Amino acid sequence: MKYTFKIFIIAFFVLIGFNSFNANAQRPMHEIHSMLIFNFIKYIEWPAETKSGDFVIAVYGDDDVYEQLSNLYGQRQVKGQNAEIINVSDVSSIKNAHIIYLASNKSRDFDAIIEKYDTKPTLIITDKSGLGKKGASINFREVGGKLKFEINQATFDNSNLKVSSQLVNMGITI
Repeated sequence: MKYTFKIFIIAFFVLIGFNSFNANAQRPMHEIHSMLIFNFIKYIEWPAETKSGDFVIAVYGDDDVYEQLSNLYGQRQVKGQNAEIINVSDVSSIKNAHIIYLASNKSRDFDAIIEKYDTKPTLIITDKSGLGKKGASINFREVGGKLKFEINQATFDNSNLKVSSQLVNMGITI
């Protein structure tokens, strides 16, 4: 009887463990994007003139990504600066951001962002097919049912941002 009960308890916890794993594997896309956006920072070096004041991450078009970044990273230090996560409603309200995340539903404003930030030390991250080739620094893309990201090395060079070879090797270089 005790042996059967022990097997039942072990099986129960194994089953719970597998269910937790499956739940984590199916995280909402805004959580995945938020984690990746913040992790990209580790692999990028901004020029010296951007290392004073707050480290600004502007989110345009995705309230869920904004909330996730704010909740998880809003009180942290980023490269020696306080993180400031801002939710913007239009391109003109974006001021000197270190990172701009442009959600797919606002991709029509991509050209305006590129025009304004093309040569500035701003990491532009997008989530729409084709925007990597058009000038986004990093573009999320689905490949074979998995989320990948494209890296546009020319955009990094043009923006005076240095990207680690480790990040380049993890992404799809375009």
